[in-house]
Amino acid sequence: MSKSQNLVVMKFGGTSVGSVEALRKVVEITQSAKKDWKHVVIVASAFSGNTNSLLKIAELAKKGDFAAVEQGIDEMDVRNQGILAEFIADERKREQALARLRPLLEELKLVCQAVSVIKEISPRVSDLIVSFGERMSVIVIETILAEAGVRATAVEATELIVTDDVHQNATPLLAKTMKKTKQGLDGLLKNGIVPVVTGFIAASEAGQLTTLGRGGSDYSAALLGVGLEADEVWIWTDVNGVMTADPRLVPEAKTISKISYEEVSELAFFGAKVLHPKTIRPVIEAGIRLRVLNTFEPENPGTELTAGNSENYDEEPIIKSVTAIRGVQLVTVEGSGMLGVPGQAARFLSAVSKTGATVPFITEASSEQSITFAVPVAYTECVVTALQDTLAEQIEARKIDQVKTTDEVVIVTVVCPNMQHRLGVAGKIFSALGEAEINVLAISHGSCEVSLSLIVGLDAMQPTVQVLHGLTAV
Repeated sequence: MSKSQNLVVMKFGGTSVGSVEALRKVVEITQSAKKDWKHVVIVASAFSGNTNSLLKIAELAKKGDFAAVEQGIDEMDVRNQGILAEFIADERKREQALARLRPLLEELKLVCQAVSVIKEISPRVSDLIVSFGERMSVIVIETILAEAGVRATAVEATELIVTDDVHQNATPLLAKTMKKTKQGLDGLLKNGIVPVVTGFIAASEAGQLTTLGRGGSDYSAALLGVGLEADEVWIWTDVNGVMTADPRLVPEAKTISKISYEEVSELAFFGAKVLHPKTIRPVIEAGIRLRVLNTFEPENPGTELTAGNSENYDEEPIIKSVTAIRGVQLVTVEGSGMLGVPGQAARFLSAVSKTGATVPFITEASSEQSITFAVPVAYTECVVTALQDTLAEQIEARKIDQVKTTDEVVIVTVVCPNMQHRLGVAGKIFSALGEAEINVLAISHGSCEVSLSLIVGLDAMQPTVQVLHGLTAV
């Protein structure tokens, strides 16, 4: 099928298929899309809560508590029955759908029996267990769409998306995925059928089931959009697109109508509830329009993601969005013996990496006598121990004075459009914070020139976000 073929790929996340009300919206949105688009493809996540239930079932199986495993699987069966009863009045049709779902539940039970015997869950087995959520949801969605008059067919993405053999965070093989996607879906689309494809899951070249990691269903939609040369990809979620701030911290937060790939990547890294950058990159690079929309307010235009930043600098606010990530502490290594010694930062961070801790923030004094970085609170103790062990000789020789930590702090990140082309952005930010008497503990400027990160105390999180959000209207 050729480019500009009037094709849209719509991804529905867990909350968008997590209740009867949400599924009614999915039906309405699909019916509307079918009127406006010649070809429609749906990518569906597991029903909200099902993935967590499956992970819990896996842990119960590992402990050998098979009675609890069976109870959890029976609860999934009951949930499927309840959803189908809300949409399908004909008992015979409901039983036909359940007859397709129950073999999956039996297969899940067999996998869990094996786990309960060996008392171990490998990444491969974990992928298989969590896949049942998506594999069931697409059958239910196909059934309720058919009842609403939409011709649809459930499709497992293991037949479309090809990855390497890394489980739980597989990397797609784009050329092979594009080929299999066209082969697998072209026939359905030409016949006016809506493919309902499992999100999140894929298969290796050898045919082993894999999963795509964080943002997996969004990634699935992006890959299918590229493979089918779609005109647009729509990500349906439970918010009105990308927001200027977390509405729980700033009730007056608004939807951002347009945001660049670079800007949304910064927000994603610092904890905002937005798309993971790796999942949307294929769509942006292919020049496909991508929108984030609200399943529960489909009339809202949501957010459009673009490849580049706006060139109308003066029309942009000082700040486009503010996000905060808590649950981190600052670790500082300081000492006069660090001055002029090459490779110190590499040595420190190498020690940190061995603990498994991520480092979302780092800054160094211009005197080279101290370096400060943030790590998750859960890792602080082991990070300090690792640094003290690594630097034991330098500490004893008093070349390193100390390794110290703060209490829990917050990383507040502001996305500032076109910072490199505008004067006084940082000045306005820090003037606003100074007037509000908010103390900033550390600062880091993103190399991509679209963000600035600050460290503030935990009790200053909400006032900091609110003050900086005030600059989104300036």
